Amino acid sequence: MQPTRSHPAPAVLLALLLAAGASHAQYKVVGPDGRITYTDRPVAAEPGAQVQALRRDASPASSAPLLPLELREPVARFPVTLFTSSDCPPCDSGRKLLQQRGVPYSERLVSSDDDIAALQRLSGGRTVPALTVGSQALRGFQDADWQGTLDLAGYPKTSRLPRGWAPPPPAPLVTRSPEPAAPAQRAPAEPPPQTPAAAGSGGIRF
Repeated sequence: MQPTRSHPAPAVLLALLLAAGASHAQYKVVGPDGRITYTDRPVAAEPGAQVQALRRDASPASSAPLLPLELREPVARFPVTLFTSSDCPPCDSGRKLLQQRGVPYSERLVSSDDDIAALQRLSGGRTVPALTVGSQALRGFQDADWQGTLDLAGYPKTSRLPRGWAPPPPAPLVTRSPEPAAPAQRAPAEPPPQTPAAAGSGGIRF
């Protein structure tokens, strides 16, 4: 007589299959009807659906909104970096163009000699604003040049950014080294107490 083998109930089997699929998935899709599916391929979100990137353990990778497919490809191939400085009206114009067009970008501040040297290496000039789209560098703000370069890189002409997306805060172009701590100043040593002159020793006493 062969041993009897128990088979999992259909509901238990379905849960195990879903868990196994989720552990290998990279994206979690919540449909308009609330139905949840997992996939390892990028998908375009349908109207009313939500797509969330997952880590290898199927937990959310980030709380930031996931970019739509039409933005993920140009961002991966031609990332955009804006180089600015303080009190720079043309920098404000360049930033406004990127935000109105819905171009994901990172911003780097140029404020020190090290920053200027790094900007020279990256863009071939010392002018701000500067823009890099992939390996293409643009110096100075020229609306037509910036728009044309973004067109060639495949960025949509109108914003496709999801609601709630915001660019990361500006960061220095060159990471600053922490200032060494100033050595603690030592308090002046107190003079040694004076010993009173002994009586009869010829010393003057008051």
